Amino acid sequence: MKRYHFIGIKGSGMSALAQILSDMKYDVQGSDVEKVFFTQKPLEQKGIPLLPFQKENIQEGQTLIASPAYNEENEEIQAATELQIPVHKYPNFLGEFIHQFTSIAVTGSHGKTSTTGLLAHVLQEAKPTSYLIGDGTGKGQKDSEYFVFEACEYRRHFLHYKPDYAIMTNVDFDHPDYFNGINDVFDAFQEMAMQVKKAIIACGDDEHLQKINAQVPVVYYGLNEEHDFFGKNITTDENGTHFDVFVRSSFFASFTIPGYGRHNVLNALAVIALCHYEQVDVGIIQSRLKTFQGVKRRFSEKQFGSQILIDDYAHHPTEIFATIEAAKQKYPTKEVVAIFQPHTFTRTKTFLDEFAESLKEADVVYLCDIFSSARESSGELSIQDLLDKIPGASLIQEERMGILAKHEDSVLLFMGAGDVQKFQTAYENTTTTKN
Repeated sequence: MKRYHFIGIKGSGMSALAQILSDMKYDVQGSDVEKVFFTQKPLEQKGIPLLPFQKENIQEGQTLIASPAYNEENEEIQAATELQIPVHKYPNFLGEFIHQFTSIAVTGSHGKTSTTGLLAHVLQEAKPTSYLIGDGTGKGQKDSEYFVFEACEYRRHFLHYKPDYAIMTNVDFDHPDYFNGINDVFDAFQEMAMQVKKAIIACGDDEHLQKINAQVPVVYYGLNEEHDFFGKNITTDENGTHFDVFVRSSFFASFTIPGYGRHNVLNALAVIALCHYEQVDVGIIQSRLKTFQGVKRRFSEKQFGSQILIDDYAHHPTEIFATIEAAKQKYPTKEVVAIFQPHTFTRTKTFLDEFAESLKEADVVYLCDIFSSARESSGELSIQDLLDKIPGASLIQEERMGILAKHEDSVLLFMGAGDVQKFQTAYENTTTTKN
């Protein structure tokens, strides 16, 4: 039996892949730093051994998979070199692994994780499906027909993949520490498009995706009636969002999703279009869309006394706007309070004005200090620069979270890609109200 050892197993993609191989009954273990990450809980639940980095972990007969975050400076990679054991980088390994299935890559600047989770939730009811989601969730089945996976554009990692299908949700300028502008991002998606083997399902409401060229059919979805698949008659109530779908101007079916906001309708349309292309029964699509519980750190809600606390990964102005819009749609009578932790100095500097405009959509804004990346220095920017652009905004610290208790009967949106959860935890711990 194959034995796999993961170097940097707590990374979200690495954790998900380790779970998949474990589900497929392979022998799996991994190593990483001691710090606790949310991605390790499912590994522990599956009984996958988690070890500290040490050269003794590397042994003959193992297949080694390494996170792109680690290089020759890592002692385990050094040991593998000395023992002449090949080390497969995560994107390279995944690129080979997907060829045994009908593979569906889900990519885009925003909405990848939610759309991957939704597609996996629907497809697995139709046929055996394995999936890898960027929130650290992975599930493997030995007899899988489909493999649904999140494909990230950062550092052009998704160019390691040649999938049967690609869903492309949007093209936006993000990761300014790597991409030099929107044209650079588009070029990466264009290159990815040329590697797809069967069809591309693309959001036609995105002006950049309208320009995608491919050697396979490009099927467009959106809210505009000129698209192949379009949503119409959108209404919301306490049960979620309801809408009709038309396929090339002919009525197809009506659907309900538990989520709110235009972005969630678009994600559902992408899934409906892919499933229609693969001839999945419409009844399965309807029933599964209704029961999707979401993915980790995407509009994750909890009741806390008279307040609703929402944890969300939103870290780009487009995402912040969408998250605030969804909160207002779901809770139209409540005050929406944004607690935002900017992620990286580079991103904050690049989108300073856009962050301010998006955050102004909330009723009240609190800002946490910028979460810095190991890849950068602080530069000449501070949180004060963003604070100055948002009238009435306040700076908030972990030890002063009790101030949020005054927002009774409100929605508190904790947003960011760093460790913004610690602010929510601090608030819950310092407040006497318990749910």
